[in-house]
Amino acid sequence: MLRVLIVDDHPVVREGLRGMLEREPDIEVVGEAGSGGEAVAVVPLLRPDVVLMDLRMPG
Repeated sequence: MLRVLIVDDHPVVREGLRGMLEREPDIEVVGEAGSGGEAVAVVPLLRPDVVLMDLRMPG
């Protein structure tokens, strides 16, 4: 099972990505973050295999 953290500053984008990824049987979305700082804070807690991150977020 591939554990994924979704990071994007737009909630609608996060929701869409989560919906697509959760349909895959071998992918588990372990969480979401709305900023890079939030992602850095939750990665040690959630321990995802992959961080799917928007590279053009403010901050």
